[in-house]
Amino acid sequence: MSEPLVQERHWSAHKERGSFVLMWLTAFSVRVFGRRLLAPVLYLIVLYFFASARRARRNIRQYQTYLAEWSGKPALKPTLGSVFRQFIAFADNLLDRLDVWRGRLRFEQVQLVDPSGVRPRLLRSRQGGRGEMLVVTHLGNPDVCRAMAELSEQVPLNVLVHNRHVAQFNRLLGEAGDRSMRLIQVSELDTAMMMDLSQRIERGEWLAIAGDRVPLNDGRRVTVDFLGAAAAFPQGPWLMAGLLRCPVNLLCCLKVEGRYRIYLDAFLDKAQWERGRRDATIHEWVQRYANRLAEQCLIAPQQWFNFYAYWPSHKEAADAH
Repeated sequence: MSEPLVQERHWSAHKERGSFVLMWLTAFSVRVFGRRLLAPVLYLIVLYFFASARRARRNIRQYQTYLAEWSGKPALKPTLGSVFRQFIAFADNLLDRLDVWRGRLRFEQVQLVDPSGVRPRLLRSRQGGRGEMLVVTHLGNPDVCRAMAELSEQVPLNVLVHNRHVAQFNRLLGEAGDRSMRLIQVSELDTAMMMDLSQRIERGEWLAIAGDRVPLNDGRRVTVDFLGAAAAFPQGPWLMAGLLRCPVNLLCCLKVEGRYRIYLDAFLDKAQWERGRRDATIHEWVQRYANRLAEQCLIAPQQWFNFYAYWPSHKEAADAH
């Protein structure tokens, strides 16, 4: 029997409780021990997480099941080993983040896939053009994307997050070695926030925001098909893009054959909608984004690091109808 909806907490409840403490510990440990000595400890922590987090195992199994069915690739069907390997991939991801924070990962070590020529626009914005938006994902390692955007062209990059500990995170990032990335808390798109973001765009700064995290406000979500099942995506990034009337690009960083590969692609030349068609237009954009995200999942199937319940349970789906 499916568990009731009330037993599933929003992803932010898990993130708020653990992310700040884990980041503090890793930032401290890497300064004291370095990556080589820290790695075994981190793997033990992830092993404990795998053994004790029943819901996280279930949610990863659900993702792997949907991916296998949607792609028609039986080899992707979940097993205990494949679920465990996804947890281990998460540990590797955390270790790579430490290298990013400490400046150990250089732009030359990362392969850039930019078929639509987004990177040259970064340079033009530095020389006086308007900024643009980057919609990132928790598939792969978004921290590598942020660092590479800074290292490649030295373009001001503002990372918009839903987290009450932004000030502490900024301080810890600086202590770990990353002094360039700026985190900005965005809980609501009020007038003051939109004016501030608009001014940043006009100054040539770029905004980065995740497009695959269910919003804190239940009313600002869009339900589309993702991997063959209904899933909720945030409306906020797309509403923001339309209000700012700026281009939108997709950015994803995956580790392929031991090397990071950044996928940078133009998505909207100018985000805008016709009168009376805002919701319908945003729904179309989100569905296109979900389709693109599904394709990228096939490139690196085990780098999906959303461990919470991404799709509604069967009971939730039934109640919705």
